[in-house]
Amino acid sequence: MSNQKVRVAVNGYGVIGKRIADAVAVQDDMQLVGIADVVTDWRIKVAVEKGYPVFASTPEAADHMRGAGILIAGSLTDVLSQVDVIADATPKKVAASNLEKYRAAGVKSIFQGGEKHSLTGHSFVAQANYASALGLDTTRVVSCNTTSIVRTLGALKNAGLLKRARGVLIRRATDPWESDHTGVMNTVVPEKDIPSHQGPDAQTVIPDLDVVTIAVVAAHTTSHLHAWSVELTRAITKEEVLDVFRSAPRIAFLKMSDGVVALNSTLEMMSDLGRPRGDMWEVGLWEDGLTVSGHEVFYNYQVYNQAIVVPETIDAIRALTGIEADGMKSIAKTDQALGLVRQFTS
Repeated sequence: MSNQKVRVAVNGYGVIGKRIADAVAVQDDMQLVGIADVVTDWRIKVAVEKGYPVFASTPEAADHMRGAGILIAGSLTDVLSQVDVIADATPKKVAASNLEKYRAAGVKSIFQGGEKHSLTGHSFVAQANYASALGLDTTRVVSCNTTSIVRTLGALKNAGLLKRARGVLIRRATDPWESDHTGVMNTVVPEKDIPSHQGPDAQTVIPDLDVVTIAVVAAHTTSHLHAWSVELTRAITKEEVLDVFRSAPRIAFLKMSDGVVALNSTLEMMSDLGRPRGDMWEVGLWEDGLTVSGHEVFYNYQVYNQAIVVPETIDAIRALTGIEADGMKSIAKTDQALGLVRQFTS
């Protein structure tokens, strides 16, 4: 398979699925065979405009899609017969029910963080455990917040600096395109369970990670904010901590001194930089706010929930299919194709 393109399909063309499809399409070692869904609205019509072959995820959906004038290339069974791997970005519970379909078709599968670790038995973040995913039949790319935790704390741990970490997550209430549906308004809602699920979820990737997370849901839709208090194994300087983060993939620095002072200003900058959909695939860490006191370091970063897991999904495709054995080479290839950076502005 190393001498030919891996054939990929995406099931679920929503917030994450459409971004995965676009990311697959720009990889020179992958072919996007098509996307599958059940909807007939503008989202799937945009896929048609892009020239992506559209398949119906269910027989019932096929009738509705044809009735809406959408030209479909076939069924989910049809597309499974044409691919090596499928990225499942369907809603919770729907995705879990799809696994047996993929197995029966002999197709490798990648799920998103809304599913449980037990579904696949393997949870994935490229920089942390790419090697353990090589050749597997299925894996789960962990959620946006968990991905950011593994990227940042994993970097400190790999440098021998991490003793324990405690984080507060201020989560967006809903996705921007669903802002008219439901969400928190004019309040902040603390999650009852401590730790929130992101800490234990990160431990599915790095089992010996000493981390506790607390989460609240706030009345905004523009991504998540993390505030971390990390105890280190030794006293350290701010510059040493920044060097650790600089050496890790998919962490990029923001500066309040540049006027990037809030979640909205970051996303405005992404749009001005010409990012597709204004996406930020990196963890956006405020460099000038990072503070070190003896054995402790305190910092804030932003997680753009709609995009951060997309490069991880691309790497998971390479790991499962074995077209690249070296995780760091896959990361570099993905990042170059998508346009990830280490520093947003000079």
